[in-house]
Amino acid sequence: MGKPTIQRVSSLDNLFGKNEDILTPTSILAIEQIVLPPSQPRRYFDQEKLESLASSIKEVGLLEPIVVRPVGNSTYQLIAGERRLKACEIEGIKNIAVNIIECDDTLASRIRLLENLQREDLNIYEETIAILELLAIELDSGIEEVISILYRMMDEEKGKVPHNVMGGEESISIQELFSKLGKITWQSFVSNRLPVLKLKDDIKEVLSKGNLEYTKALAISKIKDDLKRSEVLKQAINDKLSLSKIKELVDNALSCASKNKEKPLLKKKEVCNRFSQISKTLKDSNIWGQPQELKQLVKALSQIEKLLAPTQFISEDESILVEGDTAKVELDESE
Repeated sequence: MGKPTIQRVSSLDNLFGKNEDILTPTSILAIEQIVLPPSQPRRYFDQEKLESLASSIKEVGLLEPIVVRPVGNSTYQLIAGERRLKACEIEGIKNIAVNIIECDDTLASRIRLLENLQREDLNIYEETIAILELLAIELDSGIEEVISILYRMMDEEKGKVPHNVMGGEESISIQELFSKLGKITWQSFVSNRLPVLKLKDDIKEVLSKGNLEYTKALAISKIKDDLKRSEVLKQAINDKLSLSKIKELVDNALSCASKNKEKPLLKKKEVCNRFSQISKTLKDSNIWGQPQELKQLVKALSQIEKLLAPTQFISEDESILVEGDTAKVELDESE
């Protein structure tokens, strides 16, 4: 009987038409021989769920081997099963069941991405990056170029630009991949997932490192002030804050920002126009027979005079006197 095929590693193997007998029977390796690849599709791991899995493995054993490939010097690189590997490390397990694959970097990345994309617990950021990386492999291109092609496809779909991408080899490959993945349409991916890449750099950094789950990071991203957002991010990670507590901190930060936001200053012309209008309104006002209101007006004028000049201003044809609770206005006889 021939060796088991890669079909045992990923049910999505037919995406690439790979049927080589490259998967060895189950072996046992020391965990210390296994290293992680430079990039992993899954970035965030829920600690409670990891500990629950670790307890399950301790009780009933590892039900599914992890997948690795040899990289020299008795060292093996992880292809699939990081969560299982981490759970075994939590329990202090020294040896682990593995399937060993002989494959190059490209195929290893394909399998790794596909294996993770089949799982339901990848967050939106992780899934977005994984799909882009998979597309980049398929098109033998960079992620930025893939994003550019996707946006051009969307523009053509909406009739914004002439048709010069749709129907091309790259576009067809993209549409076929999304169809076979069955998780999301390429149109929805462009509209609802690519905007995730526009998050602030500090938010993307904690997501890339797996320091914080997506929903918590997304809530913190609402804080526009860089310093305050950094403080909340640090507190959320260090204190392992719940989502509800994080939302409370975010609401407080937004409230403070709203209160501290200064209104734009009026231009000189606008201020002068307002004074001119006040002067016209004052002459026709009936405030002269209302002592309390007139007193308040006088005080306001005094404050304005102090702002405008080092000494108290008195007009040439009018003087305002305040005596106790009454106010008197003496006008020039000419008026």
